[in-house]
Amino acid sequence: MKQTHLKNLTLTAIFSVLTFCATFIIRIPSFGGYLNFGDCMVLVSGYILGPYWGSVSAGIGSALADVFSGYTIYALPTLIIKAFVAFSAGFLFKLSKKKNILHIVICGIIGEIIMLLGYFIFEAYFLGLGVQVALMSAYSGTLQALAGVSSSTLLLQAFKDRKKGGV
Repeated sequence: MKQTHLKNLTLTAIFSVLTFCATFIIRIPSFGGYLNFGDCMVLVSGYILGPYWGSVSAGIGSALADVFSGYTIYALPTLIIKAFVAFSAGFLFKLSKKKNILHIVICGIIGEIIMLLGYFIFEAYFLGLGVQVALMSAYSGTLQALAGVSSSTLLLQAFKDRKKGGV
């Protein structure tokens, strides 16, 4: 096995665990659910590991959190949606020549819009909850998305500053 492949597998496993823990362990009660830092790790996975490996770690970690939280009906859609969020944010981040805060935020917002649309479609049509219920759920999802974009931006900036030798 190539050393780079082993490194990618190892980092993917680590980020899967980080995503799981950030989703499952850290819960802040909010309207209609709870906030967590899972979306932060989903986006950071896409940024650091790239679109492919990042999508694998984000999907697996998030889906496992749903299974262990008792939301098994959401596990498969979460795997797909969160993988697509990490893929799109990571892909756009990789394409951007400037890796500044504005690009990080834009990539995160686009990824989180995909997340909101994915869950809206799943809840409204696949679960049959209807558009109104799915819209109400999207409200708490929007809070989750804002938390994910802001915390991932801060975390990525901390990594960037640390890499340059900052505090």
